[in-house]
Amino acid sequence: MSSSSSQDVPLDPETLLSAYAQGLFPMAGSDDCIAWFTADPRGIFPLDAFHAPQSLRQLMRKDPPVFELRIDHDFAAVMSACMTSHGSGQWINDRLISAYQRLHELGFAHSVETWKDGQLAGGLYGVNLGAVFFGESMFHYVANASKIALVYLVGHLRRHGYELLDCQAVTPHLRRFGCIDIPAKDYMRRLHHALQKHCSFND
Repeated sequence: MSSSSSQDVPLDPETLLSAYAQGLFPMAGSDDCIAWFTADPRGIFPLDAFHAPQSLRQLMRKDPPVFELRIDHDFAAVMSACMTSHGSGQWINDRLISAYQRLHELGFAHSVETWKDGQLAGGLYGVNLGAVFFGESMFHYVANASKIALVYLVGHLRRHGYELLDCQAVTPHLRRFGCIDIPAKDYMRRLHHALQKHCSFND
């Protein structure tokens, strides 16, 4: 990933959404200042080629279900958990949480959550714009909880007509589910096309 602007950038909703539409995303540094970043190559999930491992599919078919899935039930808790779990706090800080909470209140940021025995077990959050979902971070307290949230998210996006699921960068973990790298130029072409279409995350 590469930084594309000076640090301590504004994080009002209009600026954030404009940045996402240009392929940028904010990250906090070790000094808590925030800069815009981009990636080349860019990691995406082709929605029609997403692969859930068989063991995970079997887990999701269990009756009664191991996990309860919820959308936007506790966005703040999901983002806070992403900040404190698995080192994600290196790039999420309280200022970013406040900014994304505002996007959530305006209907542009969402969480997919897995709950077990009435407790938050895992989940993910991201930004919705046009027919694009920009995945930001995921976490789990219980094994497989974040993976099931990801599988549910992909099905949800397919049902609602989304065209692009952005994950910024490919990791070995995400590659198991079909995440691929594409050149930034190709990503921007796909992004601009998907932004011309409107999809509603909550309908």
